[in-house]
Amino acid sequence: MNNQKQQKPTLTGQRFKTRKRDEKERFDPTQFQESIVQGLNQSGTDLEAVAKFLDASGAKLDYRRYAETLFDILVAGGMLAPGGTLSDDMTRTEFCVFTAQEDLETMQAYAQVFNKLIRRYKYLEKGFQEEMKKLLLFLKGFTESERNKLAMLTGILLANGNISGLILSSLFNENLVKEGVSATFAVKLFKAWINERDLNSVAVALRKVGIDNRLMELFPANKRSCEHFSKYFTDAGLKELADFARNQQSIGERKELQKELQEQMARQDPVREIMAYVREEMKKGSITEQAMISIIWSCVMGCVEWNKKEELVTEQAIKHLKLYSPLLNAFTTQGLSELTLLWKIQEYCYDNIHFMKAFQKIVVLLYKADVLSEEAILKWYSEAHVAKGKSVFLEQMKKFVEWLKNAEEETESEEEEAEAD
Repeated sequence: MNNQKQQKPTLTGQRFKTRKRDEKERFDPTQFQESIVQGLNQSGTDLEAVAKFLDASGAKLDYRRYAETLFDILVAGGMLAPGGTLSDDMTRTEFCVFTAQEDLETMQAYAQVFNKLIRRYKYLEKGFQEEMKKLLLFLKGFTESERNKLAMLTGILLANGNISGLILSSLFNENLVKEGVSATFAVKLFKAWINERDLNSVAVALRKVGIDNRLMELFPANKRSCEHFSKYFTDAGLKELADFARNQQSIGERKELQKELQEQMARQDPVREIMAYVREEMKKGSITEQAMISIIWSCVMGCVEWNKKEELVTEQAIKHLKLYSPLLNAFTTQGLSELTLLWKIQEYCYDNIHFMKAFQKIVVLLYKADVLSEEAILKWYSEAHVAKGKSVFLEQMKKFVEWLKNAEEETESEEEEAEAD
């Protein structure tokens, strides 16, 4: 029997190795910056050499971790401190966007450098987008020449789809707008963009990110009008952009008008109050009667949950339209407005299959309510109808049109007899 006491196990002196993946590497861009600056200094103004250097360096340097540093150097020559100033204690290069020549050709060449880099290292896309948003917020910290170069570069990158139009939201920053920096920058940017592509490219990109109706926000509140925007951009040689912005503003205002009208109808506000509101908006927005009758028709037909049964929906529509016929009547004082309404009715009945058989009854109701005149209905029937469902609707209207023509002939005959007497 062993009388010796067994030694208890001890952890003294034992070492535990930390897994490499659990170690948090300290963020230190100094060495990364020195490597990039050295490569750019060696490449100089040869942008083909710059692109090749950046392509090869991605295999050795941590682009993913130091994306912001990389883009700061390529644009400004070194790491940027908050506000847009260069950090004093860091190495910098004289070969970057901000020190390059201030012309479109040079900025197009730099855009190609960024394009090649991001196509080679797809994971940099998000970082580049964030970088551009940041640079636009730092505009006040840059010189006028630096802002001009950045504006041209941004316009070219947007035109080629290298960045999203979402970055432009930075230009709505209150301080940039108040100082007039946003508007000046936007002129250079849009000129470069349209030069690279066309206005349609601008329109599509802005609509995609919901900025197409916010361009007025490039100006302070006291100058935020179509007139000021139009004059500013027309004087700067961007009349087509001024026209586009005016059109978008008008569309935005009409959407608001339509929304308000629908709310008034949903509340069942008195028709005379709705009429007064519409007249005021027409005057304020310089809206034509034809445009307004289209809006009114859409709102009238959009404020009801329609029966799904074809035999019941006609009766429901007639009852509903009787209520709003005074409103329709007030804004069909011109022959073209009556035709516009007929086109809208035709399109609506065609697009909503339950209304296919209701067309004739709606037209007759509006004729009796003095909304549609005999002349407008006959013109629509003979030559002015649209293509949608025309064979169906012309057949529906045949007997009523014949009745109108006979009534017209009888009236003329009676007038002639009266003159003879």
